[in-house]
Amino acid sequence: MKALFSKLKPFLYVGGLYIVISFVLRIIFMGHPITTTSFSLGQVLGMLLVGSFNDIFITILALSILVIYFLFIANVKYQKLYGYIILGAMLLLLGYIQFVPNNIFYQYGGSVEEIALYFFGAKTLCFAAMLFAGKWRKQVRNVLYFITLFIYTFAIVMNAVSEYFFWNEFGIRYNFIAVDYLIYTTEVIGNIMESYPVVPLFSGVFVVVLALTIFLYKKTKSTLETIPSLKEKGLFLGGYVALFLLSLWATPKFDNIKSNNVFVQEIRANGVYKFYYAFTHSELDFFQFYPTLPEEEARTTFLRHFKTSAGEPPVPSCGIRDYFSISKLPYFVEGEGSEQHKNVVLISVESLSAEFMAAYGNTEGITPFLDSLAQKSIFLTNLYATGNRTVRGLEALTLCLPPTPGESIVKRKDNKDKFTTGSVFKSKGYSVKYLYGGYSYFDNMKDFFAGNGYDIIDRDNFTPEEITFANIWGVSDEDMARKAIKEMNAQAKTGKPFFNHWMTVSNHRPFTYPEGRIDIAGTAKSRQGGVKYTDYSLKLFFELAKKESWFKDTVFVIVADHCASSAGRTELPLDRYRIPCLIYADFLEAKRVDTLVSQIDVMPTVMGLLNFSYESQFLGQDIFRRFYQPRAYIATYRELGYLTPETLSIIKPLREQIQYKIVPEAEQPKGELPIFYQQLKVAQPDGKLMKECISAYETTYFLLKNGGLNK
Repeated sequence: MKALFSKLKPFLYVGGLYIVISFVLRIIFMGHPITTTSFSLGQVLGMLLVGSFNDIFITILALSILVIYFLFIANVKYQKLYGYIILGAMLLLLGYIQFVPNNIFYQYGGSVEEIALYFFGAKTLCFAAMLFAGKWRKQVRNVLYFITLFIYTFAIVMNAVSEYFFWNEFGIRYNFIAVDYLIYTTEVIGNIMESYPVVPLFSGVFVVVLALTIFLYKKTKSTLETIPSLKEKGLFLGGYVALFLLSLWATPKFDNIKSNNVFVQEIRANGVYKFYYAFTHSELDFFQFYPTLPEEEARTTFLRHFKTSAGEPPVPSCGIRDYFSISKLPYFVEGEGSEQHKNVVLISVESLSAEFMAAYGNTEGITPFLDSLAQKSIFLTNLYATGNRTVRGLEALTLCLPPTPGESIVKRKDNKDKFTTGSVFKSKGYSVKYLYGGYSYFDNMKDFFAGNGYDIIDRDNFTPEEITFANIWGVSDEDMARKAIKEMNAQAKTGKPFFNHWMTVSNHRPFTYPEGRIDIAGTAKSRQGGVKYTDYSLKLFFELAKKESWFKDTVFVIVADHCASSAGRTELPLDRYRIPCLIYADFLEAKRVDTLVSQIDVMPTVMGLLNFSYESQFLGQDIFRRFYQPRAYIATYRELGYLTPETLSIIKPLREQIQYKIVPEAEQPKGELPIFYQQLKVAQPDGKLMKECISAYETTYFLLKNGGLNK
């Protein structure tokens, strides 16, 4: 028994540290001022007991890395020939990273290549030291073990500190706001720097972590002196796998233990599991965190902006159709003429900010084709994206609804069988496809589009001969352009009209593309190069399409998914949501439209141009209908904005409401199309506009959660 305990000491001590700290944290949460309730003795004991069991199962799961670490500790590999083989493989990997220009780590962009080089370099150096300098093997192993313990201890202590500050602000365990904090690290770090004494805080954390690591090391280092045999490792692994599987099964069950007291439920929960759950479920409960209106008032306020004729004929005396507000979904949208079943190609362009185009004052000449096409198109110049991620743009263009707190619907589990752009076209006899140059499992696109009736063309459908260039995001946009033409030619031959949605990929870090296409080298890896190459690829697509018979019967919609950057001086900087949209067809009259428009209005407007009549569940509108009232929805994962021509209203977690007067800045790239605005905080918000803001987001969330947007 003593021998078994000796071998398990690292796991018992590290796991015990986490369980003890979690126990103490629960007691702190019970007495925290934000915990505005009292507990009975039974509730206290229940929170501590259930919470401790929860922590034990999480500990078993979290110790998996330490288990792997110990399984690979062995001397035999340094005494046999295959030790040199392993070292050779490690050196080959380093050579691959260092000398292969387009290696897998380089394709990810950013600092990934450098991080991989340093990490595998350190691993190779340590392995070589233990292989060639046997007398230093023990010391090197002890140093690596100390570092491993330090990382575990740091993670445990920092998690406790983070959980405390999160509880201090919200009075709950981690939710999607915590996930959001990882996404917006610049803003969050800035907020921490301004709100807390960072240097003393982190100095204290470091001292505590170092002291605990030294304690754990002294108590457990004897385990390294006797390396288990292969049989002993096998028995240990078998036992651990059984516990691991039990923990995987048991951990979610704790969520089924309900309480009428929210604080009881939150305190006995495990913060690590709550973070994992928030990350995988990707949403934030609107009714728990945001200001709300009575349900009926919210629905009436929002839906009164949607008008329907319910198929009634025009009023005889004036020939004008009589419209009235709707009270529920679906509602009838009637075309203002005979339906035109033209082909529709929707191209959502990666990260195409309005400020890249000459129309908005850009002088770099990086969108020459789009600049020329804008002169021949219905050009929506005052359009705002709903968010700052591709999946948010896809949501807006496909589902045509305002954003909801948390992650895009595209990435949620309940993302299928929705009322979509594609479902309307399918009801009109169209073939419907989603085209993407990368692997469509990325960002859950395949699951979303396939689950809503789209056929998918992605990188898996390309033959090697069809690919001239690719990076981590997918084949180059010009390769996708050629593939798209082939697909559309095949669809045209069936005699059915088609609706194709193409999502571009090349205007994305690392901004690599084939050489010789534009006057900016692909090796420059610049945003300007990415934009200009995408523009080149769109030009190529149009040149190829013009040669086909279906071109004259096709509407082309080019719109950005989101802007190139989301950071700004305010929580919702307007210039970081401003995107262009071009609607082009031989049979449509070109015009510039400066009306305020939301990204969710693009496809209902296109359907209006085709005079479609249909039962609609869209929350976007045809902007050319006389009852359209200009507004736009812009959001992060938690800030939800309602933009009108002169005001930006924002609602945030903790039921916060903020309103800004928006005023164009004096200096603009082009005065007639201002992009940059000052946001002047309003001391007394306009109640009517705040009500419009709340009702729109509350009703959208309610409909989504209750199946009101399903087909």
